[in-house]
Amino acid sequence: MDRRHTGPLCVQRAFYPEGADVPHVYVLHPPGGLVGGDRLSLDVVVGAGAHALLTTPAATKIYRTAGPVASQTQRLTVATGGTLEWLPQEVILHDGASAVLTTHVSLAAGARFVGIDTLCFGLPARQETFAVGRCQQRYEIWRGDRPVVIERGRFNADDPVHDANWGLGGARVHGLMVMSPAPSGGDVLAELRATAAAVPSGDWAAVTVVADGDALVCRYLGPSAERARIFFQSAWTVLRPAVLGRAAVPPRIWAT
Repeated sequence: MDRRHTGPLCVQRAFYPEGADVPHVYVLHPPGGLVGGDRLSLDVVVGAGAHALLTTPAATKIYRTAGPVASQTQRLTVATGGTLEWLPQEVILHDGASAVLTTHVSLAAGARFVGIDTLCFGLPARQETFAVGRCQQRYEIWRGDRPVVIERGRFNADDPVHDANWGLGGARVHGLMVMSPAPSGGDVLAELRATAAAVPSGDWAAVTVVADGDALVCRYLGPSAERARIFFQSAWTVLRPAVLGRAAVPPRIWAT
C-alpha cells in the first residue's frame, strides 16, 4: 500500500489482522478537533471487489466558535462488488459549536456498506451541556440513482427537538448504524432486536429494515457515548458474518 499525506488528515499505516484481503485503516486528525471556519473533507473510494475497514482512534471534537461554521464532509464511494466498513467514533459538539456535518455514500450494484454516525451534544460525563450552538446533519446512502437512506437533522441548541418526545426526548447522544444490504432471514433480525432490547434502562435502541431490504438501520438514543459504542459494536458483531461472510475482528484501536 502506498501512502501520501497532505493536510490535517493522515493514515500512519494499514493493519492486516485478517490477512491481506481486508486492511484496517485508522484515519487520524492530529489537530484533535475543529474550530469555527475549519473545513474538513474526506474522500474514500473502494475499488471493484475490494474490502476495507476504516475507523478513527478518537472522537471528532467540534469546539466553541465566535461565529464561523465548522464543516466536515465525507464522500464514500464503493464500486461493484466492493465492501466498505466505515466505523468512526462519535462527533462531540462542545457548547457553543456551530457545525455542518455531511456524509454521502455512493454504492454501485453489488456493493456492500456498513457505517456508523453518532452525535454527542456536550460532554455528558462532565455534566457539560449544549446550551448554545447549531448543528446540521446530512447522512445519505445511494445505490446508483436510487436513494437507500436519507437522514437529515437540524439540532440547534434552542430547538425543541432536543427535549420533545417526537425528537431526542432529552437524550444527549444520538446515533445510527446502517448496513446495506440488510441481512436475509429472520434469525439475525431477531438477535439484533434482542440486543437493542437489552440496552441499559434509560437508553433507547431499535432496529428497522428499510428500502425494500436494501438497508438495515440500528438507532441509539441515550445519555452515554460509551454505551452507544457498545450497542453499535455488538450489532456489528452480529451483522458482519451474516452479511459480509467474515467473523467480527474488531480494530485493535477499539481496545485502547
